[in-house]
Amino acid sequence: MNTSPNGVVPRGSITKAALWMMGLSILFVWVPVLGPGAAGFVGGTKARTLGKAMIAALIPAVLLGLLVALLLAAFDLPLIGTLAGVGIGIAILIQDIPMFIGAALGAAVTPD
Repeated sequence: MNTSPNGVVPRGSITKAALWMMGLSILFVWVPVLGPGAAGFVGGTKARTLGKAMIAALIPAVLLGLLVALLLAAFDLPLIGTLAGVGIGIAILIQDIPMFIGAALGAAVTPD
């Protein structure tokens, strides 16, 4: 078992959970509700706590919104980029409701 220098066992990783959620979401894009739910469940088990699981489920939406905003700003369209980035971020958050539910369930069933 991996322990830190003070002897405490680390509990979950937001980064690993977010990567699992993003990867499985891309893999299961063809399954509308169950795909993000399964991705969230797996990510929630990797995060191991409810707070970390919710943060990990938020990361893909925020990153994609920022990416769109920065991409359009690079083409001298900062206002359109900001509006598009915010719009895409909100749309993804709404579509990721099954991922949040799956993440909460995954974190809940993971033993301490």
